Amino acid sequence: MSETCVPSDVVLKDTGFGYTLSLISGKYKMIIIYWLSENKVMRHNELKRSIGTISFKTLSIMLKELEADGLIIRKEFPQIPPKVEYSLSKRGLSLIPLLNMMCEWGEENGLPALEDGQQ
Repeated sequence: MSETCVPSDVVLKDTGFGYTLSLISGKYKMIIIYWLSENKVMRHNELKRSIGTISFKTLSIMLKELEADGLIIRKEFPQIPPKVEYSLSKRGLSLIPLLNMMCEWGEENGLPALEDGQQ
């Protein structure tokens, strides 16, 4: 029997899998990471427009959490009005292969695949 990422005798949060989930969990974090990977650098309002369904406050909270976790870089320009840009850090960029695998899985196993009788 092969060893799993989450052994049965270990608490999920104490595993690499649990740690990764804690960084990317939530409705919007992976979407923010996706948009930053596509556009390289974005401002708050650009992210809000791209996501569409996120409130200003929620986006601000998600960006602060992603920055605190070292996944994004916040660059503030000292001007009036203030200008702030967000981009992925090296650590954040390391999540892109995971995002791509999730995308591929969704394309292979999404609703159309199920309708074709595949399981």
